[in-house]
Amino acid sequence: MTDQAREGDPRYGSGQPPPPRGPAAQPLPAAPGGQPPGNGMPPGTSAGGGAGSGPSLDALQARIAELEDQRLRALADTDNLRKRCARDIERARSEERARVASEWLPVLDNLDLALAHADADPAVIIDGVRAVRDQAAGVVQRLGFPRRDDLGTVFDPSRHDAIGSRAGTGARAGTVVEVLRPAYGEGDHQLRPALVVVAKDG
Repeated sequence: MTDQAREGDPRYGSGQPPPPRGPAAQPLPAAPGGQPPGNGMPPGTSAGGGAGSGPSLDALQARIAELEDQRLRALADTDNLRKRCARDIERARSEERARVASEWLPVLDNLDLALAHADADPAVIIDGVRAVRDQAAGVVQRLGFPRRDDLGTVFDPSRHDAIGSRAGTGARAGTVVEVLRPAYGEGDHQLRPALVVVAKDG
């Protein structure tokens, strides 16, 4: 058919190309329900989760269980460490108490000897008591608290407890003129301050 014949044929619009013929002209069949062919999802995906999806529920639950196990193990280790430290501290305290007590045993032995000879010459008893006192002072010194002689020193509130003052001593005001109770230790290792009387003017 010539082009003029096509133009005169009512099946063709004016100036429009003819419809395609052959297999390419066949429309694709519609999917059930009026959906186009395929599953209606973008390429590369599937209804069950495909490439690019996150961890599965089972994997997340397994990870949670693993972290919970680690947490419980850490709590158990911490509790065991606390108990072990408490045992070590108590053992150290017990050993230190035993060491201090053993230092005093010779002093107690000498006091027992002095009492056993209470009927002896009083001068001998006094000498024995003085020796025991010196022995006890040595024990305190070995423990880190030496006896301190503060007589004649300048009053220091961090080292002395003044219970009174005294005039007419001839000593400079603020000087310790009497020690009623000696001090033991120095500085941060002071076991107790000295109980003293301080000189004053007048």
